[in-house]
Amino acid sequence: MGIGCASSNELCRPKGGSTVTLSFKERLQRRDRLIGTVLTLPITELAEICCDAGFDWLFLDMEHGLLGVPDVQRICQVVAGRCACLVRVPANEDVWIKKALDIGVTGIIVPLVNTPQEAAKSVLHSKYPPEGARSVGITRAHGYGASFQAYVEIANRQTVVVVQVEHIESVHNIDTILEIAGVDAVFVGPYDLSASLGKTGQLTHPEVQAAVARVQSACVDKHFPAGIFAGESNAAKVALEAGYTLVAVGMDIMLFSSVARQVVAALK
Repeated sequence: MGIGCASSNELCRPKGGSTVTLSFKERLQRRDRLIGTVLTLPITELAEICCDAGFDWLFLDMEHGLLGVPDVQRICQVVAGRCACLVRVPANEDVWIKKALDIGVTGIIVPLVNTPQEAAKSVLHSKYPPEGARSVGITRAHGYGASFQAYVEIANRQTVVVVQVEHIESVHNIDTILEIAGVDAVFVGPYDLSASLGKTGQLTHPEVQAAVARVQSACVDKHFPAGIFAGESNAAKVALEAGYTLVAVGMDIMLFSSVARQVVAALK
């Protein structure tokens, strides 16, 4: 086992007088409710605050956020296994996927996966041979080489691969995307999905709602873990009641902006 975030956020339960440790991936697969938030700023203290607040996981955004590879590594070092870290890579490319996984994160979130072929590509670059084509390097994920063999023996089983459904094309292909071995969950991106329908930001528009419902229904039918972004806690409650289990509530800049505006409004 590496020293990174791959073993983070584990729970222990008694079984026959002993304890069984559940990894984040196992909790995801059994569709536990996993509440996270999005971090876009390279501020390690925010990650600490979120861990202390009790979030199950952190959505580290390298696609739209200011986070670079060194920032993600520092967040993992600060988190120190207390909270699972899923990194949204900038693109579905091997160079980004291997750099994220070599840090030792719990898993990746791959943006704009519209076809089963693109989903298979995400898995390919996330798994070591013979299951995939992930290249091998001496990195933080396995203690800078100190626990190399132990890490590579479990990495394919423990690494979480989440693909984002955020375009109407991916909605049309959702059934075949869910059939790709190695995809652990789908994550709905409602804002980009609304944009692909020509309804940018209109999340309550009937066409957008119908597209989101199509994904959610497909996942429920296959007992497949599904996630979604919710802007605030009430929206998150609705998502959880609908069957989503991997829910990211708000993001650092939104949370700070909201509280800051509340303070100003209360005093002026």
